[in-house]
Amino acid sequence: MRKDIRIVFMGTPEFARESLVKLYEAGFNIVGCFTNPDKPSGRGMKLKASAVKEYALEKNIEVYQPKKLRNNEEVINTLKELKPDIIAVVAYGKILPKEVLEIPKYGCINVHGSLLPKYRGAAPMQWAIINGEEKTGITTMFMDVGMDTGDMLLKEELEIKEEYNLEDVHDKLMVIGANLLVKTIDKVVDGSIVRIPQPEEGTIAPMIDREMTKIDFNKNAREIFNFVRGLSPFPGTYMEMENGKKYKVFDVGYVVDEKIDKTVMPGDILLMAKDSLYIRCKDGYVIIKKIQPENSKRMDIKAFMAGNRLNMMDKFI
Repeated sequence: MRKDIRIVFMGTPEFARESLVKLYEAGFNIVGCFTNPDKPSGRGMKLKASAVKEYALEKNIEVYQPKKLRNNEEVINTLKELKPDIIAVVAYGKILPKEVLEIPKYGCINVHGSLLPKYRGAAPMQWAIINGEEKTGITTMFMDVGMDTGDMLLKEELEIKEEYNLEDVHDKLMVIGANLLVKTIDKVVDGSIVRIPQPEEGTIAPMIDREMTKIDFNKNAREIFNFVRGLSPFPGTYMEMENGKKYKVFDVGYVVDEKIDKTVMPGDILLMAKDSLYIRCKDGYVIIKKIQPENSKRMDIKAFMAGNRLNMMDKFI
């Protein structure tokens, strides 16, 4: 019976909340929830609880928010007192040390947003889109001390359609992952799960930082298209002019044009009209659709062009 399975859940953002909801609704006995400490948010910088904490409190699940797990005797003692059969981990944001991994009866199970062994690491969804993958998915796995290197359990694929951006892929994988976690735990408990060791070789999906979000117009049109949608709506990409002005970009189209004027260089404005902004790239041009000037709000290109101060001599670097 699911109600006899003691689960400690570890997760933080909305992506993890969906898994917690599914476990709760499936009738598992969730004996504790670990999530990251509250963070300052908004203009007032008031402390804001994670999505996981909010749901846990709503359902009267005990919440724990340690700053660290490693070398934390209080955490180890708490987990031992909770006596979990399984620790379920979804986008927690902390690495589980060996002493934590060894506590639960059945082990620690992770929901990872890629088809392992591809895209191990912190940003698997982003890199799958940026690299132009046609599919991604969810892999559940037993955790070990490595970074997403544990034995694989269940997988489910998702086609990355042309019109999907990061938000679309995130929301679809969030639901797939939650449902797959329930299936995985059921199979682990009844002994029907099959463990598939990962090969040593795999690709890494490192965390995205601000310095990595600038659009490079020396790249191909398709590469820029994938780059923008892979980081939209958060953190968003940006383009920078020679004068230092920066504009966030959230949506683009693209055209590959072998006959394009070779005297127009990558980063040059190719066409500018009341509802259009085309910028030259390596093998064609990028069509800017949604943009956000500095100290302004996000807007479609027509609204932007109505009040812009660009001219055809401007260049993006």
